[in-house]
Amino acid sequence: MVNLGLSRVDDAVAARHPGLGEYAACQSSAFMKGVFTFVTGTGGTFGLQMVLQRRFPYPMQWSLLVAVVAGSVASYGVTRVESQKCSNLWLFLETGKLPKDMGTDRPS
Repeated sequence: MVNLGLSRVDDAVAARHPGLGEYAACQSSAFMKGVFTFVTGTGGTFGLQMVLQRRFPYPMQWSLLVAVVAGSVASYGVTRVESQKCSNLWLFLETGKLPKDMGTDRPS
């Protein structure tokens, strides 16, 4: 058995997919970027709201909710883009070719 993060993968599966470790590392990095974006996006939005509240007084009732939603949206966007890069990496590692939509020969 091969350890892949917290789970174990059968040796036969790992032998058929030699890029599995790289793909798992890429996905882990993508998810950590998403978590970091959530934390910084939420904190940044909340801080911006605090500055705006000093200039333009308004009730703080929904500030945290708005900050969490903004952080979640930003996190989703970053994680989606990074996961797509990992999917393209996986296809490249398995087939030796880049996905067709990644080609540089597209007409502008």
